Amino acid sequence: MIKFVGAGPGDPELITVKGMKALQEADCVIYAGSLVNEKLLQYCKKEVFIHNSAEMNLDQVIEVMVEMEAQGKTTIRLHTGDPSIYGAIREQMDRLKVQNISYDVIPGVSSFLGAAASIKQEFTLPGVSQTIIITRLPGRTGKSEGGSLEELAKHQASMAIFLSVQAIEDVVATLGKSYSEDTPIAVIYKATWEDEKIVQGTLKDIAKKVKDAGITRFAQILIGNFMADKYELSKLYDANFSHMYREGGNKA
Repeated sequence: MIKFVGAGPGDPELITVKGMKALQEADCVIYAGSLVNEKLLQYCKKEVFIHNSAEMNLDQVIEVMVEMEAQGKTTIRLHTGDPSIYGAIREQMDRLKVQNISYDVIPGVSSFLGAAASIKQEFTLPGVSQTIIITRLPGRTGKSEGGSLEELAKHQASMAIFLSVQAIEDVVATLGKSYSEDTPIAVIYKATWEDEKIVQGTLKDIAKKVKDAGITRFAQILIGNFMADKYELSKLYDANFSHMYREGGNKA
């Protein structure tokens, strides 16, 4: 059996219980060594086979999976964050289908959620934004399908930008076409890791702050007025608001 497992954003305690149990039972682990915290491997048994996929190509990854499957072994493909977001798991799953090898996917805590927790913020504030956009600058994978950063910024939604801090000045210039220069923005380097760094500011000053902090990779860029001070209280806990579990309003 092959299991794709989300390792979480970095803190080894932020893997799911199901993901941790999968690691404990694994005969082989293929992990993204450049991104996944090696401390997660402490959950594995002593006799486990460990492969660092940072040193492997797709063919080599699949070769290990097929070999382990032929031996009746359980293989964990350990991805950073949640494997469904920039995890490149589809191409692996499709190759396994061709081999008639079954697999499961165990979700994980994405780094954009870890970043929000680190700065203690809520993406979906009433009266501010009920939408979260997850995107990145175009890279070697090609264009940003579904809309450029400039187009997406027009929605004024809460936004999490992956894999783009190396071009922070370009990001700021693009966002500045839609967001005002005083819009809050945060850059979180290695969210939830022991060496996490948090840089906060506005579109006006964040680029310099990020450069001064020496952050060039492994960072989330979060932007939006969800980090500002103005918002509306939720109706969910409003004493005058009724729902199926609670009757609202003052009784005489």
